[in-house]
Amino acid sequence: MSHAPALLVIAHGSRDPRHAATVHALVGRARALRPGLRVETAFLDFNTPTVGQALSSLYLSGVREVVALPLLLTRAFHAKSDIPAALAESSARLPGLSVRVADVLGPSPLLLSALDRRLAEAGLTPADRATTAVVLASAGSTDPEAIAAIAETAREWRHTGWCAVRPAFASAALPRTEDAVRALRAEGFARVAVAPYVIAPGRLPDRIAAGAEAAGADVVAGVLGASPELARLLLHRYDASAATTSAGLPALTA
Repeated sequence: MSHAPALLVIAHGSRDPRHAATVHALVGRARALRPGLRVETAFLDFNTPTVGQALSSLYLSGVREVVALPLLLTRAFHAKSDIPAALAESSARLPGLSVRVADVLGPSPLLLSALDRRLAEAGLTPADRATTAVVLASAGSTDPEAIAAIAETAREWRHTGWCAVRPAFASAALPRTEDAVRALRAEGFARVAVAPYVIAPGRLPDRIAAGAEAAGADVVAGVLGASPELARLLLHRYDASAATTSAGLPALTA
């Protein structure tokens, strides 16, 4: 693995210290799954290292190939604009550095497995699937592509046996978590669970949990966090991107 591109996981960042702690735990889990692979973390905002600092550190240590992985569930503004801009700026000032941007995490069956894991940890059993309606609660976005991706994930998850799965959003789009819970109740579902479709704790996940509690949800799962499924997914996205780099497809270079 010594000649493999390094993996730089780029998270959003948050003032909430739980966010960075969760990101580091997840990245550490991925690192443990792939001994010998250089895996580092960067943040777009609020936390350090920044993307530029992380790339400079890799460069100074002799790394010349990097796979940058957005720690994002959908392709919204951060994936389309912020991360490419930060990577382009750094690549321009680091001669010979090649950076390929991996796909965002979603959609993936591994994400559905992680959601199932969190609901099981919250108390649901496989036998509960057929009688439980689930709210898939995401942070929210103004990007239509991201909203459509959340809706499609809800549809795919519904096909695994839950009696209903509805998307909801903590910001920027509707319905809110509490409204989705109440709507499912009004439709006659006796048990309603809320599954946060977010990676790490923070203000918006707290809003999801508060909405679920206010609406009387029966079960509220934890965030996806440092689940083994997410750790494996990071490496899947890395492998796919590293393979395209090896095949000679373009990357950001100075």
